[in-house]
Amino acid sequence: MSTLIHDIHIAQSEPLPEPRLLREELPAGEVEAAFIASARAAIRSILRGEDDRLLVIVGPCSVHEPASALDYAARLREVARSFADDLLIVMRVYFEKPRTRMGWKGLIYDPTLDGQGHIGEGLRQARHLLLECARLGVPAASEILDLVTPQYYAELLSWGAIGARTVESPLHRQMASALSAPVGFKNATHGGVNTAIDAIHVAAQAHRFPTISLEGKATVITTTGNPDGHLVLRGSNDGTNYGADSVRSAALALQAAGLPMRLVIDCSHGNSSKNHARQSHVASDIAQQLAGGSFSICGLMLESHLVEGRQDIVSGRAGLRYGQSVTDACMGWETTVDVLQDLAQAVKVRRKG
Repeated sequence: MSTLIHDIHIAQSEPLPEPRLLREELPAGEVEAAFIASARAAIRSILRGEDDRLLVIVGPCSVHEPASALDYAARLREVARSFADDLLIVMRVYFEKPRTRMGWKGLIYDPTLDGQGHIGEGLRQARHLLLECARLGVPAASEILDLVTPQYYAELLSWGAIGARTVESPLHRQMASALSAPVGFKNATHGGVNTAIDAIHVAAQAHRFPTISLEGKATVITTTGNPDGHLVLRGSNDGTNYGADSVRSAALALQAAGLPMRLVIDCSHGNSSKNHARQSHVASDIAQQLAGGSFSICGLMLESHLVEGRQDIVSGRAGLRYGQSVTDACMGWETTVDVLQDLAQAVKVRRKG
């Protein structure tokens, strides 16, 4: 009898569909592909200073309810059209949640919200939702957390993020070098921006690393590097970094690193002290900086849903309030529209100035 030395802590194993098969089941047609490519090009123009509009990435902290997410997307489409001269609005469609300890890990990992897993179904729902956003004409953004799942849906994103907990990860940096969309790198939880600046440089370089192919097989790819990495200020455990002094300091750090002095500000997380009601105050401060002539700020992020606040998952989907977050608390829809109006007006003032 041989001594067991492998898979000691594995209780169960189940196959995932090949990425190719899921793409064939839920394909992106030419219309959807052209829309996503156009949205990426518009975002790049803003990041490079060729377009003076403000990039606004707004939407639920995480998607737990595809129906309310599509409801939000339909509303956002109409608002985006009305502000299109001044704002490029992209919807947050986050499927994976990094957890400091334990908690619901996102739609991909637990689509039924009951801890049963069903990751294959989660990937299917995620891809379907992104396709529906593209058909509505709403660009989509998401944090790239897992190293395997992007093969199932990442080609449908117009913008991606590497979060504060993974920005130091060499694996996430090289993965970002392969992504087709612009990628924002958040400052680390301790607040320093140099880690994110290093990540931008690393992701812009060519890499060779193992991953899975569209057929689900282990493969090695060589990337060309992603030239559209940029800094996202999200505050820290110790305070905020959205104020004019912090923005100026971050812009100078980018310049010293040979990078464009252009950045995005996350109005939630450390910048709102994890208080959703403070997001509008943060956005108001940013609007004042824009109206005052700041061109370093090229975008911002907001956590917003149909209903203000958050709720706990008690028994799967049972009893949940429609359109309210189950992770971080979000601004409500009406407040969101007011904030977008103020930002659009600030962009107009900056343009005239």
